[in-house]
Amino acid sequence: MSERLKIGFLPLVDAALPILAQEHGFAAEQGLDLEFVRDLSWATVLDRLLYGHSDAAHMLAPLTIATTLGIGRPARDLSVPFVLGLNGNAITVSNDLARKIQPEGGLGNAADVGKRLAETVAQMGRKPVFGVVHRHSSHNYMLRYWLAACGVQPERDVDIVTVAPPFAADALETGEIDGICVGEPWNSVAVERGVGRIVLTTAQIWRRGVEKVLAVPTAKLEERRGSFERLIIAMRKAGEHFVDPANWDVNAAILSRPHYVGADKELILRAISDRLRLVKGGEIVHFPDFMFQFREAANFPWVSQAGWLYAQMVRWDAPHFDPDAAKKAMGVFRPDVYRAALAGRDSPLPGASSKVEGGIGSPLGVGAQQGTLVMSPDKFFDGKTFDPERLEDYLASLA
Repeated sequence: MSERLKIGFLPLVDAALPILAQEHGFAAEQGLDLEFVRDLSWATVLDRLLYGHSDAAHMLAPLTIATTLGIGRPARDLSVPFVLGLNGNAITVSNDLARKIQPEGGLGNAADVGKRLAETVAQMGRKPVFGVVHRHSSHNYMLRYWLAACGVQPERDVDIVTVAPPFAADALETGEIDGICVGEPWNSVAVERGVGRIVLTTAQIWRRGVEKVLAVPTAKLEERRGSFERLIIAMRKAGEHFVDPANWDVNAAILSRPHYVGADKELILRAISDRLRLVKGGEIVHFPDFMFQFREAANFPWVSQAGWLYAQMVRWDAPHFDPDAAKKAMGVFRPDVYRAALAGRDSPLPGASSKVEGGIGSPLGVGAQQGTLVMSPDKFFDGKTFDPERLEDYLASLA
């Protein structure tokens, strides 16, 4: 008899791995039956998880840390034993703003687009408004990182507001906001409506930026450890299926169903295959690794990724650095659970649990506990690196 796990999610392409684990029978192979609860806001997904209405959730990586630290609400311990994907977001702005900051069309260089945005903001006579999906989201922190590095100060020069992903195109269309940083397919929805243009992907800001994760209440993870380890095995198999071009069409069709993402299959297929239409009626461009769901230990919960997210929280949300909070934040990511689940299986396991983020400039073979592991470039657009062992120095280096 199968064991049931209830998983909360938002209608985004990067919710794919648990969904496909269920649909393709990988969960059933592990004795699991996955039930899904679709919501429209991250706040509701989190509430269901904390109050026991779901067992696990497709979740914003920084929100798991903020929840554990008690930022914005009473602290509740969450754990991340699996990363659902890296990258996958884009910055889409109104057609008018796009003409000013990326006049040549196409995907711009992050530094150049940021420089032109700074010049435009200085001439606008008002603060432009950008929408992100949650205060504690990688979208928010990546957007702020890019803006600040380009001389545009969040709060002082621009306003950043929260917009639920399915309503991001609507907010852009009504003129409520000037730009959005959101996951697919909602950038493409805005483009197809003709209300905005994609000018950057967040992978151009941080090439291997951590995005969505599987979040589990820590007590439940310990109570049902075996079940979640089997879920990790099933999702790894789903990831291998997901990235195979032979399966793109069928997987896009599954994700497009109303009870999952509920968006046009063609838009989902583009995201899966790293292709984007940047402007209505324009050519489709290929941006390699726009979404990154499987290769190079993409699903491994690097403690250093959690450290970078905590550093952004200190920068934008917290009054000061707290070494105890930093340790607790990095403890949210659980490479020990990931390793236990996949030990002895055909999955590479890094030898370390932490690394210098942004430090790989060309393909690099790294030490592995199991298998062979070659990591691709993971650079930040401004050339900075993040060493979790020198977190305070990193914070001091930021403008």
